[in-house]
Amino acid sequence: MPRYKIILNPVSGMGTALKTLPAIEAYLKAHQIEYSVVLTEYPWHAAKLAEDAAKEGFDVVVAAGGDGTLNEVLNGLMASRSNGHPTAALATLPVGRGNDFSFSMGIPLELQAACQNLAQNHRRTIDIGLVTSELYPKGRYFGNGVGVGFDAMVGFVAAKQGISGFLGYLVAAVRTTFIYSPAPIMQIDLGHRTLSQPCLMVSIMNGRRMGGGFMMTPASQPDDDLLDLCIVAEVSKPTVFRIIPMFFKGTQARHAAVQMEQSQRITIRAVKGTLPAHCDGETLCTAGSDITIQLLPKQLDLLVPQSKMP
Repeated sequence: MPRYKIILNPVSGMGTALKTLPAIEAYLKAHQIEYSVVLTEYPWHAAKLAEDAAKEGFDVVVAAGGDGTLNEVLNGLMASRSNGHPTAALATLPVGRGNDFSFSMGIPLELQAACQNLAQNHRRTIDIGLVTSELYPKGRYFGNGVGVGFDAMVGFVAAKQGISGFLGYLVAAVRTTFIYSPAPIMQIDLGHRTLSQPCLMVSIMNGRRMGGGFMMTPASQPDDDLLDLCIVAEVSKPTVFRIIPMFFKGTQARHAAVQMEQSQRITIRAVKGTLPAHCDGETLCTAGSDITIQLLPKQLDLLVPQSKMP
């Protein structure tokens, strides 16, 4: 019988994650899952706990929290792998705010269904991204995506608000429209060609969704050996307000200012201005100059419902 390590961030979802623990344990016991639970106590603790769990021989390590918790757990498992130690399958219980990784991977957002997904133990091997920046010169792994420019600023603004979930990101997007100007001139090296232009934002995705409801790259697949990009050129403020609703349905590619690309390795350099950036919703840099992103194919097994894989 596989052993599960549940790593729960008690402050995820503005404290709601901890309140779900009794229900989580009841569901796991009902499914006769062998598990142990540990709570995170400080930033980056989940990464250490995940790496330790892999070394201790746990079969599945579960991130119970939001996208930040997931990112830390993923980094811990990748650290174990890169250091030549055993690794474990990755699973999620999405009890945080955005839960974009879980949505992108087809994992149920309803708690009971997410616990049932653990019991089914159906696995899909997914690609993982690695990004380097000034704050992370040795790199930080990601499962969902990296945002450079406007969407990173939206995340920074949202983190300071008392509004959670998609509404919080939407309010932050409106506020950011008035404070993020002018757009930096970016040189984007895609390997097969190079773009140089003022860009409102660049989203580099392994998943599909960011910000709890913004479909950055709706056609993205997490196991196709490619990263999907959504590049938005500099536009006027009124145009920003017209484009934002298109992201709700993933139809932004119809707009002339938006282009979609794919690549395995991307380098972004600030020719003029600076680059705010996030990785799975976590700050990479607030005013960077160079960011490099690469795809690592087929790195981790992820527990997903067989019938709901995107």
